[in-house]
Amino acid sequence: MTNEQMVITFVLVTAATVMTRFLPYVLFPEGRKVPSVITYLGKVLGPAVFGLLVVYCLRNVSITSPSHGIPELIACLVTIGLYVWKRGMVLPMAGGTIVYMILLHTVF
Repeated sequence: MTNEQMVITFVLVTAATVMTRFLPYVLFPEGRKVPSVITYLGKVLGPAVFGLLVVYCLRNVSITSPSHGIPELIACLVTIGLYVWKRGMVLPMAGGTIVYMILLHTVF
């Protein structure tokens, strides 16, 4: 990549980032009602992405392999438990990932 290409890439990435940060304030100024479809998407996209992440992470789990999917099951239970306890998304994802990595590299 040449220097010119790097500068162009940097400028475009910066412009796209700034645009995504300020565009909602331009499209939906204070005092203007947010369209119902945007409100709906705001409610359903978080859980949908989380569900997609679960399917993606568990797609190659085999119960016939030596670990029989036990580390994945324990990590999922920890993730569910942390979500029920704190009702957030960051702690369950981080906690489940940490537990899975510890189980994978120490026990199984």
